[in-house]
Amino acid sequence: MTLVKFEPIREYENLHDRIQRCFGDFSNFGFNFQDNFFPRLDISEENGNLNVTAEIPGVNKENIKITLQDNILTIEGEKKKEIKNSDKNLIRTERVFGTFKRSFTLPSEVDSDKVEAKFENGILSIQLKKIEPKAMSEKVIELK
Repeated sequence: MTLVKFEPIREYENLHDRIQRCFGDFSNFGFNFQDNFFPRLDISEENGNLNVTAEIPGVNKENIKITLQDNILTIEGEKKKEIKNSDKNLIRTERVFGTFKRSFTLPSEVDSDKVEAKFENGILSIQLKKIEPKAMSEKVIELK
């Protein structure tokens, strides 16, 4: 039998992502319930590394910030609206602009000094080196 660590925060993150996807799908019908967007991402494990891949099209590299604190990875940035002075008459607009921020707890401990990130053609790739979790030490305290 395998023990699985219970992390209630992760369940809320999954619920948040599901709700966000549900309301995000309405934008295809001409509704827009949000001013910002949430990039889709994948997390995989390979050769002792965690790999995070996020689709962030239309965002400049300079407008992306990645932080790692207490095993929580945060990706944030801004997709700026193109402002052009023209006489074109918009008939329909479905693209979403604004700021975004995604934070999630990583499934295992990682070495914060061995993180590599690259951004190419709208795809953000982050590679994090896994480390062995610190052994929990137990100390018996004597009652007086």
